[in-house]
Amino acid sequence: MAKSLAKVQKKVIRKKGPSGVLHENSKDAQRLRRASAREEKLGRLAAAREKANRPTLQRLALFQGAAQATPGPIEIEEIHALVQRYLNRDDEALAELKSQRRPGRPSSTREDLLKQRMAMEDNEYSAGFWIPNMQDEGNLEKLRRWNGDWGYLSTLKYVRLARNGSIQQSSFPPKGHS
Repeated sequence: MAKSLAKVQKKVIRKKGPSGVLHENSKDAQRLRRASAREEKLGRLAAAREKANRPTLQRLALFQGAAQATPGPIEIEEIHALVQRYLNRDDEALAELKSQRRPGRPSSTREDLLKQRMAMEDNEYSAGFWIPNMQDEGNLEKLRRWNGDWGYLSTLKYVRLARNGSIQQSSFPPKGHS
């Protein structure tokens, strides 16, 4: 059975001719409805998956920029500075939202979400912040070549860097404290 909408349309046009006039409840009309519903569903799922992957891709893009700016392996102090820069990326937006709010008014939803995300990422940094291994030259070379594709990320090595300086190996995709 044909899966994609284009294939189903092609078969119906071939069968019915260029006019493609169909009865409302004919088999061909039902096939077209099922195929279009399937295509819409796949589009929604892909959009949801992309939205869920966006924070991970943004995090890795910051570390890719740092890897491209540095020729060799990155020192631990520099990695901690990069993590701090990542954690503080929304401080200006949060300060602006606070300044726009009138005194005595509750915080906006966006402000609450920013605070919640910042607290979650700070807790992650205390337990072990998930990043690509920036001290392995081969891994850095792979990170420099990364083009933003989700599928390529499984070839990289990852570590969890804690605030106290401990480093432990991790896996992709990040799952809890792997």
